[in-house]
Amino acid sequence: MARYYVLDLSEDFRRELRETLAEMVNPVEVHLFLSKGGCETCDDTLRLLKAFEEEAPTRDGEKLLKLNIYYKESDGEKFSEFKVERVPTVAFLGGEVRWTGIPAGEEIRALVEVIMRISEDESGLEDTTKEALKGLKGRVHIETIITPSCPYCPYAVLLAHMFAYEAWKQGNPVILSEAVEAYENPDIADKYGVMSVPSIAINGYLVFVGVPYEEDFLEYVKSAAEGRLTVRGPIRAGEAEEL
Repeated sequence: MARYYVLDLSEDFRRELRETLAEMVNPVEVHLFLSKGGCETCDDTLRLLKAFEEEAPTRDGEKLLKLNIYYKESDGEKFSEFKVERVPTVAFLGGEVRWTGIPAGEEIRALVEVIMRISEDESGLEDTTKEALKGLKGRVHIETIITPSCPYCPYAVLLAHMFAYEAWKQGNPVILSEAVEAYENPDIADKYGVMSVPSIAINGYLVFVGVPYEEDFLEYVKSAAEGRLTVRGPIRAGEAEEL
């Protein structure tokens, strides 16, 4: 696989990261799933997440960002517990919020924002959305197909991840939000015929290309939870970047 991202762990990057994470309120755990072989981005993903942990603030002698590392070869129970099948995977909560593939490039912005919102115990969603997510009954799997160079992708990922986080917060963890890096997972991108990113699939149907409005996204999530989602062709929802 050709290198399609630049991993900047310079002192300037670390300083900006340190200044942002300094505002963390509550501890956050991140679960990193790796393999010791056959994974071209696992080492870089580990370096990236270790940098996050190192630059996170400390309280009472403990880092507010705790990194848990699992290897496919030795931690099969954790892979099963979190229902992880691909590496690298970066997961939060009980796995309801995750990146499948390295969250590099533009995705670092989404990663930072997800950490901060979980730490602050606030999804940032509208009150009507929060109430609707509390009442969802059926399971919803959101796949947001992305690339590291896409400047619009972090917004789509953040929206989907906050839907999953808010449902989890409400004691209703029925949403799995998965940001899927297209170059590392071409079979998933091909499955949906993805030509531009971000592309968002819900319960196996490609429904959005671009970043949807929150209220539109909610309607599709509700339809999926109620088993009413059908193939109608994806909606163009703003800017997207061609693959």
